Amino acid sequence: MEPVFSFSGSADQNFEFAFNSSNFSDRVLRIEIVPDSPEDTTGGVGTSGLARHRKRRRADVKKERGANNEGEAVAMIEEFSSGDELSQCSDASWSMECSPSIRIKSLFISSAILAAKSRFFYKLFSNGMRESDQGHATLRISASEEAALMELLSFMYSGKLSTNSPMLLLDILMAADKFEVASCVKHCSQLLRSLPMSTDTALLYLELTSSIAMSSAIQPLTNAAKEFLAKSFKDLTKHQDGLIELPLVGVEAVLSSDELQVASEDAVYDFVLKWARHHYPDLEERREILSSHLSHLVRFPYMSCRKLRKVVTQNDLDQEIFSKAVLEALFFKAETPHRQRALASEQSSNRRYAERAYKYRPVKAIEFELPHPQCIVYLDLKQEECVHLFPSGRVYSQAFHLGGQGFFLSAHCNMDQQSSFHCFGLFLGMQEKGSVSFTVDYEFAARAKPSGEFISKYKGYYTFTGGKAVGYRNLFAIPWTSFMADDSLYFINGVLHLRAELTIKQPQQQQQLP
Repeated sequence: MEPVFSFSGSADQNFEFAFNSSNFSDRVLRIEIVPDSPEDTTGGVGTSGLARHRKRRRADVKKERGANNEGEAVAMIEEFSSGDELSQCSDASWSMECSPSIRIKSLFISSAILAAKSRFFYKLFSNGMRESDQGHATLRISASEEAALMELLSFMYSGKLSTNSPMLLLDILMAADKFEVASCVKHCSQLLRSLPMSTDTALLYLELTSSIAMSSAIQPLTNAAKEFLAKSFKDLTKHQDGLIELPLVGVEAVLSSDELQVASEDAVYDFVLKWARHHYPDLEERREILSSHLSHLVRFPYMSCRKLRKVVTQNDLDQEIFSKAVLEALFFKAETPHRQRALASEQSSNRRYAERAYKYRPVKAIEFELPHPQCIVYLDLKQEECVHLFPSGRVYSQAFHLGGQGFFLSAHCNMDQQSSFHCFGLFLGMQEKGSVSFTVDYEFAARAKPSGEFISKYKGYYTFTGGKAVGYRNLFAIPWTSFMADDSLYFINGVLHLRAELTIKQPQQQQQLP
């Protein structure tokens, strides 16, 4: 029966004086050190050394998963008939025996101290030994684990480590997890978190969670690693070449962030497909990784309807899973803005309804074909987004399509040309695509207090050609300060609700005389 005390130890306990001392020890720890295989040898420091360290760690994890006794340290107790083994040991701090393949290192240990700090050693020393017996506890480790184990044993006595090398601290952390020294796992995690982070170290920390048992103890470290990667690759367009080379854990960290700067969620979907094709050329493997690890990273409710149509015909995807995601996205788009915000706030673990920092704001568009091609577009802007527009900013909507042409809305903070004060403007533009001209009847409206109904602000018509735009520099005919005031008529629960109605007349055609 195990004791009820914690194996995490106490910060004020220091038994450094007893480390490897025959006077305060009751056993000898015999460490058998097996040479590393050539591919396990990882020298060097700095970024290149860390990259090799990552490769070795992944190889170690695969080996451990394939072993019968996964993650278990090799240990045994050798019992003797006499009780004078300790007196027969050398007075040196530890003894070394050499053989062609295995080195032996021995040192004095206190079974009480090690058992109090380590669940592994508690179970080892409680495994059928009679109280009157004395013996040698034997461990077998690889040569690459030697430095980490010696640091770990010293830590169990002193509560201190003598290194701040990220690679050695990682090895110590792995050893502490292997020998179930929870206090050392936590201490290493804290030290690593305090050190400068790089892309390689952040990826190493994230890969730890799949290879150690005490993953909860390093949660603050992995959270910091995710935050570092999310900030380092915040701009998807700017850093796409670097992102495409990241392993899965890195891509998951970046694409999980709400602060990801991206043109639209369509771009996230396109990148996920590109990354999967780059890393998984086999179709079945690619489908599996997209379904099991990447599908939840794409926030389908914020994708355009045109892109959602392509999802259900994409051969790379498991259609049973992704068709369900598309259906959920369409239901979300059909909800009222208030209900959409409620759904987003309810999603604490799954962020698929949370809106990112899109460069192009999502819109809801309803299209009609009869009696004329028509489109009603809804654009919502948060009050804090409008604050950031001052004094000369602008924000663009995602594209919407009508009559085979792409259009967009843009909201501006600009100067009223007549009164020389800042004001809110709204514009409608057509994307550059060919030389076809369209005459468009348009109407801009906004919801207003107290009724909350949409109130028409301006109507007009305009003949568009590619790249042209039309709109009003002062949509509400009031200064910016009045528009943004606490008693503003146009922010309802902190959101500005805009609507644009477009009706396209037939393309201008030159009449042919008979």
